Amino acid sequence: MNHLFFELQNANVWRGDRLILPDISLQLFAHQSVAILGPNGSGKSSLLKVLTGELAVEAREESVCRLFGESLWSLEEIRHQIGVVMPEEVVRFDHDESAFHVVLSSLRGAYGCTRQMRFSAKEKSTTTAAMIAVGVGHLADRDFGTLSSGERRRILIARALVHQPEVLVLDEPSTALDFSASLQLTAALRSLVNQGRSLVLVTHHPEEIPPEIDRVILLNEGKIIADGSKRNILTEKILTDAFGIALAVHWRDDWCHVRQKSNSFIQ
Repeated sequence: MNHLFFELQNANVWRGDRLILPDISLQLFAHQSVAILGPNGSGKSSLLKVLTGELAVEAREESVCRLFGESLWSLEEIRHQIGVVMPEEVVRFDHDESAFHVVLSSLRGAYGCTRQMRFSAKEKSTTTAAMIAVGVGHLADRDFGTLSSGERRRILIARALVHQPEVLVLDEPSTALDFSASLQLTAALRSLVNQGRSLVLVTHHPEEIPPEIDRVILLNEGKIIADGSKRNILTEKILTDAFGIALAVHWRDDWCHVRQKSNSFIQ
């Protein structure tokens, strides 16, 4: 049964003296995968940082911000309930760190293993299972620096999965990947959903939303301008208005394909 794990109601979020998410209301449910879509600067990353506790909601009587029913939570608690995958984490690891240790060290909240760290057989088994789940089990003994960009990205997903979180959040996971690596990553994400994982996929490309994700939340200028089923949200009119360019949309096998209608931008 789906249950509410993240709730915002009439929430203002500031960065410095700039209001970046004005009066935002949103509900996210476990066991329901969702794509958060929008152009660059629309507020996607800011919303993600509220979810992970990096940005706080303005304290107001009429505002609500709850994660798993709690108004206050620690980053340590979040890591065990929500797995967050950020592409920029790739640079935090030594090139000669083994792929297995990159994943295993997540259990200590570290970016790589040290000689002082000790791990149980169960923790090592959990690490192996997480790597197998995203198709990188065979890379365990490889040095992280020798892996392709796509393989490294899937290793980061395994790092998040090792905590066995209820929800997995991915912030533009295909950024800087080539076509082949993007296809492999998408296949891994589809497999996770089919295994029963809940995904929150943050992207600015409608083509990246797999058939297994039906709910789409569309952001623009810090506001939710559409929220609903994929077929109802990913329409020519809604996407044209959101991205400011005349777009054509067509569907094939429940994938949304988008192209520019002409070279003229919407005024």
